[in-house]
Amino acid sequence: MKNIQREDIQILNRHSDLSEKDITEILTNNVYSSKDAWQKFLRFFLISLGIGFTVSGIIFFFAYNWAELPKFAKLGLTEALVIATTGLVLLPKININIRNIILTGASALVGVLFAVFGQIYQTGADAYDFFLAWTIFITLWVLISDFAPLWLLYVALINTTLVLYSQQVAKDWDTIDLNLLLFALNTVILIGSLLISHYKKAVNIPNWFTNILSLAVVSISTFGISVGIMDRNETSLYLLCLLSAGVYALGIWYGFKTKNSFYFAIIPLSIVIIICSLLFRIADNEFVFLLVCLFVIVSITFIIKNLMDLQKKWKNEK
Repeated sequence: MKNIQREDIQILNRHSDLSEKDITEILTNNVYSSKDAWQKFLRFFLISLGIGFTVSGIIFFFAYNWAELPKFAKLGLTEALVIATTGLVLLPKININIRNIILTGASALVGVLFAVFGQIYQTGADAYDFFLAWTIFITLWVLISDFAPLWLLYVALINTTLVLYSQQVAKDWDTIDLNLLLFALNTVILIGSLLISHYKKAVNIPNWFTNILSLAVVSISTFGISVGIMDRNETSLYLLCLLSAGVYALGIWYGFKTKNSFYFAIIPLSIVIIICSLLFRIADNEFVFLLVCLFVIVSITFIIKNLMDLQKKWKNEK
C-alpha cells in the first residue's frame, strides 16, 4: 500500500485486530520521519542557511567598508568569490543538492558583482539594466541546475526587471498594463511548470514552487483588476478580467483534479477582494463600509466551510 497516511492507520486501529506493536511499527515505517531523514533535512537546511548568511555577510561587508576598499579589492574580492563558489560546484564528489545550493549562492553573488561594478564606475545605467544583466548571466546556470529555489530567484529577477523597465523607460505604461503583462508572464511560467511536472516525471517540481507562482498570479490579477476598477481603465481592465476568469477556472479545475485545497483558498479570496473594490467604486459612504464588512465576514466564513467540507470529502474518498 502506497502513501499511507496517519488517518488510514487510525481507521485500521479502530476496525482491525492489529496490536499496539503492529500499529507502532506501521507508523514508524510509513509516517514518522526516520533518523536519516532528519539528518538529511538538517544538513541541507544548515547548508542553505550558511550560504544565505555568507552572501548577506559579503553584501554588508562591502556596504560597511566601501570607502576604505580600493577599486581592485572591491572587484577582485567579488570575482574571486564567484569563481570559488562556481569551482566548488564543479567538484564531482559533492552531492547534487549541495551543489545546487552553492550554485544558488553563486547566482546571488553575480548580482553583488554587478552592483559593485556599477557603484565603482558609475555607469549611469538604470536599475532595470542591473537586474536584466543579472538575469541574463545566470540563465545558463538556472537551466543546467534545474533547481526550484534558483528558478524562483530567476522568476523574481524577470519580474523585477519588467517593473523597473516600466518605471524608468516605458513611462507611458499604465499600472494595469504592467499588471496585465506580469500576469501573462507568470501564468505562462506557472502553466509550463505544471505541464512539465505532469508529463515529465523525471523533472521534480515541488508543490511549494507552483503554489508560490499561483499566489503571485492571483495577487497580480487581484491588484490589477482592483486598480483598473478604481482608475476606470476599461480596455485593459476587460482584457485582464477575461484572462483572469479563464485562469481562475483552470485553477479550480486543477484543484479538483489534484485535490489541492490551496487553489480553493486563494481564488475565492481574490474574488472577494475584487468585489469589495467594485463596491467601493460604486459608492464611498458609511453604508458601503458596513456592507463590505458584512460581505467579507459572510464570504470568508463560506469559503472556510467549503474548504473544510472538501477536505473531509477527499479524506473519506481515500
